[in-house]
Amino acid sequence: MLLRTFFYSVFFLTASVCFAQKVSEIETEDRKLFITTKCEYPIYGTYQFKGGEPVIELNSGGTGYYQQHEAVKRPIIWGLECSESGVLKETKGYDNIKYILYYKYTTPNSDEPEESWTHVEMTVHLNTCKIFINGERMKLFTTKEEKKKSVK
Repeated sequence: MLLRTFFYSVFFLTASVCFAQKVSEIETEDRKLFITTKCEYPIYGTYQFKGGEPVIELNSGGTGYYQQHEAVKRPIIWGLECSESGVLKETKGYDNIKYILYYKYTTPNSDEPEESWTHVEMTVHLNTCKIFINGERMKLFTTKEEKKKSVK
């Protein structure tokens, strides 16, 4: 009986660690909230403005680059707003889903005060297989990538 209890404990502990999402608490100018880099859609990659620069790059580890218009790329940390347990906060439309992307520059800019968290909209358009950040940076994804996310 004791051995069985031990094995169940190990199983549940392993399952909770394996399936847990990494959630970080951040503090914006307005409030404290939670972010994660996990999403069921293929959001990692490079988002371009009209096929070129300026770009936004999102890496799976929560790092990347954000390039403003007529500026150099700067490294960032980022995440999508979620609940404390890691459930993404989303707004579903007719053929799209909207998330809130938070990012913060990791290198200070000499002519600006200390960097703070900034938020922009990220929309996943299911019929056209496009993902937009701030309505102007776009990344395509394939239905094959879409199907991979539903299998996981």
